[in-house]
Amino acid sequence: MAYTTINKATDFFKTLLYTGNGSDAHSITGVGFKPDFVWTKNRGSATDHYVHDIVRGVEKALRTNVTTGTYDTSINLQSFDSDGFTVGTQDGLNKSGKDIVCWNWLAGGSQGSSNTDGSINTTYTSANTTSGFSIVQYTGNGSTGTIGHGLGAVPKMIIGKQMTGSANGWGIYHHSIGNNKGLAFDTAVPSTNPFFNDTDPTSSVFSIGNTGRLNQNGETYVAYCFAEKQGFSKFNSYVGNGSADGPFLNCGFRPAFLLLKNISDGAKNWELFDHRRPSSGQNPADDLVFPDTSDAESHSQTDRLLDFVSNGIKIRGNSAQMNGSGNTFIYMAFAEAPLVGTNNIPCTAR
Repeated sequence: MAYTTINKATDFFKTLLYTGNGSDAHSITGVGFKPDFVWTKNRGSATDHYVHDIVRGVEKALRTNVTTGTYDTSINLQSFDSDGFTVGTQDGLNKSGKDIVCWNWLAGGSQGSSNTDGSINTTYTSANTTSGFSIVQYTGNGSTGTIGHGLGAVPKMIIGKQMTGSANGWGIYHHSIGNNKGLAFDTAVPSTNPFFNDTDPTSSVFSIGNTGRLNQNGETYVAYCFAEKQGFSKFNSYVGNGSADGPFLNCGFRPAFLLLKNISDGAKNWELFDHRRPSSGQNPADDLVFPDTSDAESHSQTDRLLDFVSNGIKIRGNSAQMNGSGNTFIYMAFAEAPLVGTNNIPCTAR
């Protein structure tokens, strides 16, 4: 058996729950590292999903459920700290008395520097080759080009967004869809487009076409790039069977995070589960949020259930959102713990 080189997944990714207090400079601790990428959602209110990263800088938020560019204000995330981060009074990050979930990733540990591997030099690239995650900022040229991602491995998923100007929506690559189609938080199903110039990423660069979503001349963009790492991350697809005895997703680790999308039925939302938010405190996981809407957290829907087990995810719901018969779904998953690490210690189901 091949073992992962990441024994402690929480050194690179951590789900954290906290309660807002409505006060300025509210310190959130317990992440266990200084995060470079923080995604937050107020679980109890209809508020936006907020995304902050160290490359773009503090206070500069993007929102997965809207197509507008950077939202820059001092009431957003105010600093990245050694064990978490500090937030202002923004309702989506710190509404008084509200339960909030955040997902935290470690990239390169700093803003990084220019990467010159591609035909378009990046302004900054912050890369973690161990966990397979990088944050890239670049300026579009309105033509085709390549961008250095710094991972030293082929990305399986790329999530890009225009930050400046009359911002377009998100542009998402997933290897299960292919290079000639793109997806977004704001689009229904994959469509044929030149987002990624009909070209697969390599271990050094990804390609972009001349679409405004990822390459409008003179505008600034950010891209979050993910390479798959055994025992830590998985980017794959499955076909639903419409049954409460749904498919099993073999990840090779006990999951902490699952983002999925029905790419056959455009009426279905993106769905996000994690191991900290089952209302019962154990399997099945039944609390979810929707990255493409501002809706509050959905609880205890019996047709949208899943189990996080020691080596993957068992779909227990028969909803078309997550298990429509014959429908194809893409997903990204991150580990709570590897099935077996280099220390030969197996993890167990919860």
